[in-house]
Amino acid sequence: MAEADEPIETEAPGAELLSRISNEMVRMMKEYFGRGPTRAKSYMLDDLLVVVMRDGMTTAERTMLEFGRSDVVRQFRQEFENAMADKLIGAIEQLTGRTVVTYQSQVMFEPNTLVELFLFDEPVADAGVHAIGDSDRDG
Repeated sequence: MAEADEPIETEAPGAELLSRISNEMVRMMKEYFGRGPTRAKSYMLDDLLVVVMRDGMTTAERTMLEFGRSDVVRQFRQEFENAMADKLIGAIEQLTGRTVVTYQSQVMFEPNTLVELFLFDEPVADAGVHAIGDSDRDG
């Protein structure tokens, strides 16, 4: 597995930026949540950035799911993402040099996946950034 600041090598144009985005999202989840996802992949198309992160539940969240309390886990995750919005948007704007006009997050339990959506103010100028960036991490 790659280190946090080591770019993932891929052939796709724009993959370096998307790998940096994936790495930063994993780093931030680990820093602020206490556990980061083990895998992340970023996709950019026109004015939309999608970051898909897998296997990022904490032990407490997994336990609550076992108790059948997915509603509590979903509510907490949504509250957390709402509180983190400015930090996440700021990181994405800094990495891309673009303005995020809105952000949304969704947690899914089967499989354990978190999806972050960022909508930019305009489509990407370089058509070569229609690419995929991977991050494979230990949480």
